[in-house]
Amino acid sequence: MEPHGADIGTLFPILVLLGAAVVTAPLARRLGLSAIVGYLAAGIAIGPWGLSIFRDPGTIIGVAELGVVMLLFLIGLELKISRLFAMRRDIFGFGAGQLLLTALALGALATAR
Repeated sequence: MEPHGADIGTLFPILVLLGAAVVTAPLARRLGLSAIVGYLAAGIAIGPWGLSIFRDPGTIIGVAELGVVMLLFLIGLELKISRLFAMRRDIFGFGAGQLLLTALALGALATAR
């Protein structure tokens, strides 16, 4: 008799990703780094260029999209509004500079063809 619900093929990627995150996030915190660095290290370690647990990135695309949302959420939680306000000139200055340089580079490439 087949059990109802998600089969092990669907559950395996989620369990591996959660297991890797549970191991690397506290390790990163112990090293004095952000948990986000631990999550990124977990993704690199188990991905196609690490241990190759997941060889085809398309197999975990749904979990990866959820991971990006959670990563942005965690970055938002760790960002202090007072620090953001203190860095406003740098953020807007470098942001505008990057936008301008990128537009110039893409414009140069487009006209070179």
